[in-house]
Amino acid sequence: MRTWKTPGPWKAPSLWKALGVAGFIGVAATGAVIVRAERRRRSYTPDEIRQRLHERLDESSGERP
Repeated sequence: MRTWKTPGPWKAPSLWKALGVAGFIGVAATGAVIVRAERRRRSYTPDEIRQRLHERLDESSGERP
């Protein structure tokens, strides 16, 4: 007589499929966030970047002894 074992939680194919899909979605979402940040960073003109750097320098120069 043959006894059937139910698969353990780590042997269930649907669990691995769900984890794979979740991992893929996580990688895609991370890529979308990086692309959005890069696009926002590249949208600055050189004059805007220079102005921001000067503002940050002025703010930090008061903090130095």
